[in-house]
Parts: sequence; C-alpha cells; structure tokens
Amino acid sequence: MITSLAWRNIWRNKTRSLVIMVSIALGLFAGVAVLALYEGMLKSRVRTVIDEETGHIQIHHPAFSDDFESKYFIGDQDKVLEKIRSIPEVIQVNHRCLTQGMLATATGTSGVTILGVDTTTEYSFSSLKSKIIIGSGFTGNKKGQIIIGKKLADKMKLNNGAKLVLMFNDTSNNLVSAAFRVVSVYQSTNTPMDERNVYVSRSELAELTGMPGQVQETGLRLAHDKDVVPVASKLIQLLPHLKTETWMELSPETDFMVKTVDTYSYIIMVIIMVALAFGILNTMLMAIMERRREIGMIAALGTSRIRIFFMVLLETAFLTLAGAPMGVLAGWLAAVYYNRRGLDLSGMGEDMMGQYGFKTMIYPEFPLAKLGPVLGIVVITAILASLLPALKAIKMKPIDALRN
Repeated sequence: MITSLAWRNIWRNKTRSLVIMVSIALGLFAGVAVLALYEGMLKSRVRTVIDEETGHIQIHHPAFSDDFESKYFIGDQDKVLEKIRSIPEVIQVNHRCLTQGMLATATGTSGVTILGVDTTTEYSFSSLKSKIIIGSGFTGNKKGQIIIGKKLADKMKLNNGAKLVLMFNDTSNNLVSAAFRVVSVYQSTNTPMDERNVYVSRSELAELTGMPGQVQETGLRLAHDKDVVPVASKLIQLLPHLKTETWMELSPETDFMVKTVDTYSYIIMVIIMVALAFGILNTMLMAIMERRREIGMIAALGTSRIRIFFMVLLETAFLTLAGAPMGVLAGWLAAVYYNRRGLDLSGMGEDMMGQYGFKTMIYPEFPLAKLGPVLGIVVITAILASLLPALKAIKMKPIDALRN
C-alpha cells in the first residue's frame, strides 16, 4: 500500500515532480560530462607522452639521469640491441645522443637539451615530422642542421635559416662549440619541451662529443600499452647494468594524474550532488508542508510513523529512478557526439593548455567503468536529501495537521 501510495503522490503535482526529475537528470549529466572530459583529457595526455615524448620504455646508463653528461653512454649497443630484439612485444627501437648545452645567438643565450637523432626512426617514434610547422626537416647528409621548437624560436627571435651556436661539454669535459643553421621549426602540445629540446643529427653530435657510434638513450615502442610493466621487468633482468624506466617513471606528473584523476573527478561529482541535494530538500519540504492534512489523515487512520517515513523515502527514490536514466542518456549522447567530433578547448588558450602538455582538441569518453559509483552517489544524495522531509512528516501530530 505504501508503495502504491508513494507512486500516486509523485504524480499529484506533476510540475513539482518533473522539476525534481529534471534536477536529478541535470546533476547526473553534469557529473557524467565532467568524468567523460577528464577521461578524454587523461587518455590524450598519456598518448602524447607515449607517442610523442618518451615512448613506452627508455634505457640509459645508470648515472646519466643524474647530470645528463654525454660521457654516460650505453655502450655495447649490438649486445643490448640483440637482447631487446629477443622480446617480441618490442616493435620499434630508437637511439638518441643526448647532452645538455647552451644555445647562443646575437640576442642572447638559452639552456637547451640537445637531441642527436636518426630521422629514419625519430620521425615516427616521436612524431617529430608531423610537428614541423616551418620547413621540411633534415635534408640529405648536410652538417650543421638543427630543428628547434616554436617557443624557443620566438624567445630567441630565430627564423628558419637563422644561424646559431651550440655549446656543450664532450666526454672529456672540454667545452665544444659548433655552428648550426635552423632548417625547421616544430610545435608540439608540450610548450616547455618546445622551449628546451632541439634536434640535430645523431652522428654529428656523437662526433662533436667525442664518442662516435655511441648513444645515451634507447627508446622502445611496444605493441600494447599493457605490456609496459612486464617488458620492463624482462629488460631489468636482461640488462642489469643499465637503467630501465617506463613512461610512468619518465613522466611522473602524468602518472600522478592517472592515479588521482578518479579522486578529483569524484570530488567534483560530490560538489555537484551537494548542490542538487539542496534542491531536492527544498522541493520535498514544500511537498510535505502542502500535504499536512493528508499526512495527518493517514496517521489518524493508524498508519505507523515508520510507514510514513518510508513513504517519503520511496517518493524520492521513484523520482531519482525516473530522473537518473535521463541524465545518463544525455551524458552518453554528449560523450559519443564529442568523442567523434572532438571538443575544441582552444578558447581556454593554447599556451595555457600547452604548459601542461594537453592538446586543445579533446575527445571525451563515456565513463562506463565509473557509472556504478556515480549512480551510487546520486542515490545516496537523493536519500540523504529526503531524510529531513521524512523526519518532518513523522513529527507531525495528527490533530495539529488536521486542524491546518
């Protein structure tokens, strides 16, 4: 009887009931939209790190990451490569010479990380070719070619074709300087890296640092992201004299985002639900006050307080169950739409997004795995919001309610 009575009660004032259902739907839609956006941004950032910055795994000399000195090279490349090739999950290997140095022009100097690369693998490993916005990359086997980031070019007032000098230490700690000409300018989604990283020929940098044929970094691309940890474990066993690091270790800020995004998204969800709770609370209190005589009547007829209490809870539960599917459906439709077309966040500022390594075009993903906890938060919010009106209802004295 209580169930049927609660169901009829919610349709006695259709406008008020629809207001609550729409509020619940909008609150749930907002929560799903936030989770979908976070999911899309997170996956985009992870893909950028893997596909454009670090690869899945990198191998270095154990002391290289302390000072980035060129004398800490990997060595025994043939043996190292043979062991790497023995792991079937590895689909691409990319070697780099690395050193820290200074870039000098007539307008000033700037600290840079100099990456000596092979175009045959680097262009695909870090998507360097697709990042080039001015010029066409390295041409032929000419010496003295350099590719710089747009942020650095703007800072140092360098145009394509401009001359500059790189200064760095060789393996004997002697200062080396060499002239280069800008052949291309690139722009990535990571502005700080554009200002810091410059690219030159690997063979040329190896000769200048006094270590022909040697490399400081070997990057690996795997067939599947899920293979990162197992492959890293194998490499640690196969190459105990070298330092093997996954993308999570190379980009700890991204790994931190992966681990904490759920927490922050749920916090935002709770904030949205708290605002929704006040709307439900206010509407249900109004409904209880308008039905004082009715509640007094059923109480006078012998209906227990616990039944009246559950009647109010059931009304809220029915309204929640009616509004929640609408919110989930709207959130799903929005996520599918923007997942296909993309959500352009360039209005927030490309430089601002680039400071944190995010692309301006985000593809939200419907958070199916998080849908259960989200619905749980909505239901708990609705129930908590209905407790005060329910308590208000059972505290009414039948005689006083009937007089009013």
